[in-house]
Amino acid sequence: MVKRVSIIIPFYNCSYIDQSIESALNQTYSTIEVIVVNDGSTKYTEKVHPFLHRIHYIEKSNGGTASALNKGIHHMTGNYFCWLSSDDVFYPEKVEVQLKKMEAIHSKVSYANYYPINEKGEIFAGLQGVYVPGRVPFIRRMQIGNIINGCSVMIHRSVFSEIGLFDDTLPYTHDYDMWLRILHHHEFFYLPEPLLLYRVHEEMGTKKHAQVISAEIRKVKQRHASSMKILFNHFGWG
Repeated sequence: MVKRVSIIIPFYNCSYIDQSIESALNQTYSTIEVIVVNDGSTKYTEKVHPFLHRIHYIEKSNGGTASALNKGIHHMTGNYFCWLSSDDVFYPEKVEVQLKKMEAIHSKVSYANYYPINEKGEIFAGLQGVYVPGRVPFIRRMQIGNIINGCSVMIHRSVFSEIGLFDDTLPYTHDYDMWLRILHHHEFFYLPEPLLLYRVHEEMGTKKHAQVISAEIRKVKQRHASSMKILFNHFGWG
């Protein structure tokens, strides 16, 4: 049976949205659906118009990235979920390579290596992916901080039925919270090949809201402190 992959793109006033959509549509793997969730944008919506006949376009009031991702997940028909930020770019082979490897080892969740790019789309540094071999060392590293780029992940849709959707009360760390929840049920598989171009620019949330994000990270760590202890005890690392 051919597996369908849903690529969900949350969009809010981002000038790079056309590049993001184009990279999603240009995948070498053809059994995909691209879902663009307009999270109350007031700018750059005209950049979506040329693609309307090839995407599933959803409009909603502004509620943040997590709420937009959840809206897309509710509408997705694919067996697998991919998240693509409206300022990032997928390599053409991203879905094909990731799906093939996950299917081969029966993995439910994976993440991949990536390069950072600037406003012009130029790679300006080396590979940024972090690989930690071994499930327990990986869990320990994730307890320190998030090492997974959300737009490099692929997740089987059954995972959301198992643990729930993104927490939309967390504006900036809904991804970190999700990965910590997944850790209790599944092992993350890492792909060393770069499959994503991650754009770094002055308007990105991680630069504009650094202090708020730091506080939110602490909140997520506190939320998961007890469950992480239980997880370590399970592996005999208590």
